[in-house]
Amino acid sequence: MKLITLTLGLVLFISHNVRAQEPVDAAIDAMETYLDFVEFGGGIVLPKQISGGEWKTYHIIDTRQAEDYAAGHLEGARHIEWRNILARRNEIPRDRLVLLYCNTGMQSAQAYFALRVAGWDNARLLQGGLEAWRRDADPATIVK
Repeated sequence: MKLITLTLGLVLFISHNVRAQEPVDAAIDAMETYLDFVEFGGGIVLPKQISGGEWKTYHIIDTRQAEDYAAGHLEGARHIEWRNILARRNEIPRDRLVLLYCNTGMQSAQAYFALRVAGWDNARLLQGGLEAWRRDADPATIVK
């Protein structure tokens, strides 16, 4: 009886782990496909590359925590915390450029990568984040 119980437990454990691995494999396949075709630096935007009113043409997403967003953000930016970017993807347009930023670019880079793998070819990452924007951007741009 112990052998049957042990065998049944092992079968259930293996079948559960095989099913649990399937989503991981799908995610890895999607990331490999993305990495095979993405251009190096193709989605990176430097603050000084956006001049005058051009930044207003972007759909800007601040990926920082809510309290950071409340303390100051780029004018017109919408707040979607980086961890929620895919959960709220229906709020993100596909028909215009989307610019993601955080304080330094670290968190927004994760959100950017997730969006690109999910098919948002129009996503762009502000290199250096808000810190770089404040330091290097065209003075005509506004931080609220």
